[in-house]
Amino acid sequence: MKYLLPPASFVSLLALALLNFNVVAAEPAAKAAVILQPFVDRHALAGAVALVASGEKLLSVETVGFADIKSQKPMAENALFWIASQSKPMTAAAVMMLVDEGKLSLDDAVEKYLPEFKGQMVIAEKDGEHVLLKKPKHPITVRNVLAHTSGLAFKSGVEEPTLDNLSLRLAVRSYAMMPLQFEPDSKFLYSNAGINTAARILEVVSGMSYEAFMQKRLFDVLGMKDTTFWPNDEQVSRLAKSYRPTADKLNLEEFKISQLIYPLTDRVNRYPMPAGGLFSTAQDTARFCQMLLNGGTLDGKRVLSEAAVKQLGTRQTAATLKDSYGLGFSVNQGGFGHGGAHATGMNIDPARGLVTVWMVQHGGFPFDGGKAQGEFKKWAEEKFGKPVAK
Repeated sequence: MKYLLPPASFVSLLALALLNFNVVAAEPAAKAAVILQPFVDRHALAGAVALVASGEKLLSVETVGFADIKSQKPMAENALFWIASQSKPMTAAAVMMLVDEGKLSLDDAVEKYLPEFKGQMVIAEKDGEHVLLKKPKHPITVRNVLAHTSGLAFKSGVEEPTLDNLSLRLAVRSYAMMPLQFEPDSKFLYSNAGINTAARILEVVSGMSYEAFMQKRLFDVLGMKDTTFWPNDEQVSRLAKSYRPTADKLNLEEFKISQLIYPLTDRVNRYPMPAGGLFSTAQDTARFCQMLLNGGTLDGKRVLSEAAVKQLGTRQTAATLKDSYGLGFSVNQGGFGHGGAHATGMNIDPARGLVTVWMVQHGGFPFDGGKAQGEFKKWAEEKFGKPVAK
C-alpha cells in the first residue's frame, strides 16, 4: 500500500500551526479571576483578593466574590482580613532588627532576657498521669522559639477561652511554668508560645512595648496603614466575613473568629498577640513581602540587613525533620512565606522575583475553596515570574 505524503511546504506550515497552538494553549489566563470565579460559582469560596508584585511595583490586584454573602457585598481591593499566623513572620522580622543592631543573638538563651525560664525542665517520660522531668541538654534559645524547635507547647492552659485575653508578660510567664515537650532542637512543634516568647524578649531588650515597636519600627516605616491588632470602626466595616463549608459541603456558612475577643476594637480587654493577632490588607501585606524580596529595603529605606532576611528565609529545622521552617517563616522550594488560620497566605519567591498575597476568610480545612490559592499561585508564576533554572 502506498501513502501520499504532503508537500514539504505543507508539512512546515502544519508544524508551525501546531507549535502556535501549543504556545496559545500554554499561555496563562489574562486575569486571575478567570480561574478563581468557578470556585465562587460553586460556593466553595466566598471571595478573595489576589495580589502579585515584584520588588518594585504591584503587578496585579484582583478581587472575586463577596466580603459578605448575605448582603451581597462585593469583595474590595482594600478589604481587611484577620491574617492570624501571618503575624509570626512580622514578629520575627522585628526581632531580627535587634539582631542587626547587636542587641541580641539568635543563639542566646531565652533565660538571659527572661529569668523566669531559668530551671525549665523537659518531659523525660510519661506514664498515664505521671510525668518524669529532667534537665534539658541546653536551655531554649532565641533561634529555637522563632523556629518552633524549643519544645514549648502550642499555648498554655490559661490562654482560654481566647488567645488574646492575657498581657504578653503574663502569657509568657505561664509558658515558663510548663515543662518542655521535648529536647530543644530534636523536634518541630508549631508553637504560638514560642513566637510570643520572642516578642516578650523584644520588649525587654528594646524597652518598648511589643505593639509600639511593631508600629514605629515596621508598620510606619513600610507604610502599612491598615495593619493593626485593633481595627477601628472604619476598618471593621471593611473586614471580610469568615465562612466555612456547611455539613453537606455544598455551601458556605458564616462564623466568627473564635480565637479573639469581641468587639475587635476593644483596646482594654484585648491584648496584642504576636503569634496571630494582626489584621491587614493585601496591599499592606505585600509591602512587607516586597521589603523582604528586595533584601531588606523598600522605597529606599533599609529595614533589615540582607543577612537578616537570609536567616528568616533559610531552613533552621534539622534536615532529619520533615518540617522545613526558617525564623517565623515556612520555607519551601518556591521561596518562603506563611499562611493564617482563616486560609490567608503570602509567599516571597526570590528565584522568580515574585510576591504573591492571597486574602480570604475561610475555615474548615481541608475544603474545596482551599485549592484556589494553589491555582492562583501557579497562574501568577506562569504569567509574571522570571524563568527558574532547573
